[in-house]
Amino acid sequence: MMNTTPDMNANALDVRPWYKEPWPWILMSGPVIVVIAGIVTAIIAATVHPVAMVEDDYYKQGLAINQRLHRDKAASELSLSAQVMLSGREARVFLNAADTKTLPAELRLHFNHPTRDGQDQVVTLQAAGQGFYSGVLTTEVRGRWHVYLEDQDETWRLVGSWQPDVGDPLELFSSQVDSVLPTLKEE
Repeated sequence: MMNTTPDMNANALDVRPWYKEPWPWILMSGPVIVVIAGIVTAIIAATVHPVAMVEDDYYKQGLAINQRLHRDKAASELSLSAQVMLSGREARVFLNAADTKTLPAELRLHFNHPTRDGQDQVVTLQAAGQGFYSGVLTTEVRGRWHVYLEDQDETWRLVGSWQPDVGDPLELFSSQVDSVLPTLKEE
């Protein structure tokens, strides 16, 4: 007969299966959390609309650079300048030209957001006389924007960057093209 002491019986009763111990679960919780986070990230990436920072038709846009530069040069030849003002959603432009007889009946004012493609707006401005034009935006614009103004036939354009919330009107000059695109100037 085996002599058993109370200490041996107590150790034999303390042995529990591994899944009843806390340490295996604590050690496994880290990898399980990482797997769950990876699945959530994949779902978010698949369902959220991508930001269109890179254009799909970049080659066509590259070929169109010469056409854009031609329009900038045409604005310079006409000695065009403009002042753009916003009041809420109302846009007003004063267009100045060397020959006021060449002022168009209609202008297009483009607001392009640097990073959010879905917020871009194009406003058609109607002549109000003596170089003044007005139109209404679909929504108010806040923050920094790339702005360009063109005639309805797209023969010239004026470009600039603007932050309308600051309150100052935007001054567009045809000579700004030389400073904005110094490496792309035509010879």
